[in-house]
Amino acid sequence: MAKKTHKTAVVIIPPEACWPPIQSIRQKHDRQFKRWMPHITLIYPFRPRDEFDQVAEQFSPVSEKLKPFEVDLAEFHYFQHSQNNYTLWLSPEPKDMLVQLEIALWRMVPDCDEVRRFANGFTPHLSVGQALGKANMIRLRTALQDTWTPLKFKVSEVCLIWRNEPPEDVFRVGQKIFLRQK
Repeated sequence: MAKKTHKTAVVIIPPEACWPPIQSIRQKHDRQFKRWMPHITLIYPFRPRDEFDQVAEQFSPVSEKLKPFEVDLAEFHYFQHSQNNYTLWLSPEPKDMLVQLEIALWRMVPDCDEVRRFANGFTPHLSVGQALGKANMIRLRTALQDTWTPLKFKVSEVCLIWRNEPPEDVFRVGQKIFLRQK
């Protein structure tokens, strides 16, 4: 079986023009703000960085079959990790194209299935922060939703990202794989 590492991932990164309102929230509420850029995870953990060229070749025929599509980030949801730990996230809609993309890529690396192992399977999401306690989570979610202006962006590429060990552990784009351009 091929190696996997938590130092790489396959993600969708919103265009930087969409980042300011997302990053404003993440800076205050997301303990991973410095390590990760705003993103929707498709595969994590993933193959080592030195395999990116090979995997990009593998992914290209799959991505070329899929047209770019738009997603809306309008609603905040949450995952409950334990009795008192929550992750707040924006729900990219519609989900069907994201799920289709994740399935198509996962089939190329079937052992990289961690995001599929949850009770509800793969849930596309863009994490914005964590909260301790249900009351805090509900207050934060309500406050965010009440002041949020929905964002829309076009998904036209998938990014293979990587990071080093601390203190140089900020994720960077290593490869971009474009969806069908015509």
